[in-house]
Amino acid sequence: MSEQVHDAPITGAPPRAASGTGHSEPSREEVAAWESERLMREVEKAPLPANVGALLRDCAEDSPDHPALVFFDDDETITFGELHRRVAQVANALTGLGVKHGTHVSIMVQTEATYPLTWLANASIGAVTQPLNYNYTGRELHYMLTDSDAEFLVIDAGLLPVFEGMEEAVLARDRVLVVGERAEGYPHHWDDLVLGAAEAFTPAQEPSLDDLMNIQYTSGTTGMPKGAMQTQRYWLTFGRVSSACFQDRLERILIAQPFYYVDAQWLFLMTAYRRATVYVARKQSGTRFLGWLKKYRIQYCNFPEVVAKQPERDDDGDNDMIVASCYSHRPENYPWYEKRYGFLARQGFLMTETGCAIYAPMEATAMTGTATVGVPTAFREAAIMDPDGKEVPRGEIGEICIRTKAGFPRSHLLGYYNKPEATEAAFFEGDWFRTGDAGRQTEAGWFFYLGRRKDMVKRSGENVSAVEVEGVLRGMDDILEAAIVPVPDDYRGEEVKAYLLLAEGKTKDDCPPDAVIAHCEKNLARFKIPRYLEYIAEFPRTPSLKIKKSSLLAAKADLREGCYDCQEGVWR
Repeated sequence: MSEQVHDAPITGAPPRAASGTGHSEPSREEVAAWESERLMREVEKAPLPANVGALLRDCAEDSPDHPALVFFDDDETITFGELHRRVAQVANALTGLGVKHGTHVSIMVQTEATYPLTWLANASIGAVTQPLNYNYTGRELHYMLTDSDAEFLVIDAGLLPVFEGMEEAVLARDRVLVVGERAEGYPHHWDDLVLGAAEAFTPAQEPSLDDLMNIQYTSGTTGMPKGAMQTQRYWLTFGRVSSACFQDRLERILIAQPFYYVDAQWLFLMTAYRRATVYVARKQSGTRFLGWLKKYRIQYCNFPEVVAKQPERDDDGDNDMIVASCYSHRPENYPWYEKRYGFLARQGFLMTETGCAIYAPMEATAMTGTATVGVPTAFREAAIMDPDGKEVPRGEIGEICIRTKAGFPRSHLLGYYNKPEATEAAFFEGDWFRTGDAGRQTEAGWFFYLGRRKDMVKRSGENVSAVEVEGVLRGMDDILEAAIVPVPDDYRGEEVKAYLLLAEGKTKDDCPPDAVIAHCEKNLARFKIPRYLEYIAEFPRTPSLKIKKSSLLAAKADLREGCYDCQEGVWR
């Protein structure tokens, strides 16, 4: 892509006069940027619903028979009218147990209707949802329930062994609502409480836009995950702005991510704004994905990179797709995607803490393949800053920082739950959230994401905290120190590699890979378990004696060399 395209301004006066009037024609990118900015400003003028419950009620009133959620693996379709009634039933059931405005309710269920029903019911009550990854171990579950001050738990019966496997009880069993099979010793079952409940609900206290709605945990670099506090305004803004990013054109959307992710949650809210339909897969599948797009005439999805690794077929472009989000893909592949599948390939920049913050406009066709994440969305400002919180000159590398646009109520995270020091460290003066990610902004205003500054591994879309995994590894008697680094992987984006320094006198025969992995399986979700293990005699160090990971990463061209591959069961 030429520098002329990168230099096309994204803000300023309306398009210039046509040739023949003494002025040059505007470029395609100028027109695209102005049109995108116009749409974003229109979004900023429109009021949000009073709360999430009000949005749901509006959907039921004007589109009662339109399909809202289609769980195609379960052969279950829920219309907006039915959704409103079923959410009311769940809300009545929860309030009957003692859930009220401000109560913290954790949800640990598989990908099916229970999650969105409970989440929306909590929002209608004014209760606070704490989503739980259904892959967690007892150790991780204990931390989440304790750290979030959970008062109730909605859990799939198949996951009760994890709940019961915690070292100490956090919740009494009469505070647990079991979904699925009935479980002895648990007095509250979903069917008994929900199916007979009233189909109309009025909250004792009407939720406000600035009430807390989620404590959404995000992996960090300072130990265990931190709970980002997200308000009803955060979620309603996320859904409305996301719809505008795609020109309010989408009618059929695919969710192939678990509902404990922000992705599935904002995709549903975007669907509600559009009175569209969302199709939900129980599990992600690279081999079935294109079939879903075709069968359900999907117009938008988060497109997994692994799908593009399937053999090309003549009918790959035979679909109804308009646009796909291709986060973390190699940008140079975007033009190929567009030619092969016939949809627009776009990326952007969003985080659990910020919601939708930067996006590449659909109109910005000449930017395809340049790796830009785009321009700020409605209600957001973005800047590239130095370590002191000062904006760097255009073109220089710094930290991507995001804030709610001046003049609008705060719609990014309030902070981290019960972690005031972490909250303070996450912001520069002026409410700029420090993303921890490196980036730059061109003279024209296009933002580019250059990699994570945080100590993270992103494996198959899952954020893995190096600090957490290292702490688990150091929990083995024979391991003195450990360092986690990412290894590039064509299938999963990145794989987790662990460098292990054993205790004095110990060898890998005393602490073999099988023992290391068995220990990790007891304490970590599967996606966090290292694939590659390398035993090391000594770590490179910084002057302050911290492990110098940059030296580990630079030590050899192939980071798999000399490792034990736990997936293949071989030394490389």
